[in-house]
Amino acid sequence: MTAAGTDTTADALRFGYGTNGFANHRLDDALAVIADLGYSGVALTLDHDHLDPFAPGLAVRVDAVARRLADLGLGLVIETGARFLLDPWHKHAPTLLHDDPTLRIEFLRRAVAVGADLGAEAVSFWAGVRPDTVTPAVAWDRLVAGCAAVVEAAEAVGVTLGFEPEPGMLVEDIADWRRLHAALGSPARLGITLDIGHCRCLEPRPVPDCVRDVAAHLVNVQIDDMRRGVHEHLEFGAGEIDFPPVLAALREIGYRGLVAVELPRHSHAAPTVAAHSLEFLRTAAAADTARPARCSASTGAPSGVRAPDDDRRVE
Repeated sequence: MTAAGTDTTADALRFGYGTNGFANHRLDDALAVIADLGYSGVALTLDHDHLDPFAPGLAVRVDAVARRLADLGLGLVIETGARFLLDPWHKHAPTLLHDDPTLRIEFLRRAVAVGADLGAEAVSFWAGVRPDTVTPAVAWDRLVAGCAAVVEAAEAVGVTLGFEPEPGMLVEDIADWRRLHAALGSPARLGITLDIGHCRCLEPRPVPDCVRDVAAHLVNVQIDDMRRGVHEHLEFGAGEIDFPPVLAALREIGYRGLVAVELPRHSHAAPTVAAHSLEFLRTAAAADTARPARCSASTGAPSGVRAPDDDRRVE
């Protein structure tokens, strides 16, 4: 095992791992494994067993996590994609698009506060899927209003936000993010979270070009493999992405944030998957980036994205 963050090369990428891929571990144990494997940071999803922001004694628990992160030498981003934290019956509900988004806004405000206390590099969030009963115009207005409240909270405590385009959600690609950013008045505190797999899934441009396109606003990177038109987070090598050019693009733009592995369905084998993932990324980062990309070219955005959960297509 190597100590966390051992690569001191000036332009070395900082790899992290998401705790949503360690759902069967206690948070302390997950952080220890991630550090012992040699990761530089962690993407911490606030959830029932991983620093629940609604459970009693939050301040004491946040202090304990801060000490643990410092002891392990781990950087941090906060993720807010917990599936059933707010509603035990409905995944991700309520979102900013629902009739009553109050609980979601409160959750995001708490995430911002936790991020401030932990010195998080970014707090990441997304729009949500538009409910069938809500028109696109109403959903958009709700999204802008909700995001404005979160931006206000972040500005008050000096926290950077990363808004993530997510396939099938109201904001699903980079173009949608730009529209939202403009609608909010282009706040300096609102950057973009870029999921590399999502770029392969539905963006019209090659993945390295997506990285370059958002360079000025990139505050958080999630990384995983994926196939065109299918929103399924895959282990590296199981999808279609050629990673050396992607990692080269991140170095080229001078990105210094975490590049965190996002494999939320692999908790059953978390230590093994995390070890293999870091080995893959280090090998890809050291590879000859001048060689032709294997599958980086795109042929236009797909007409719909299939979600493996229920084999439906999200338009």
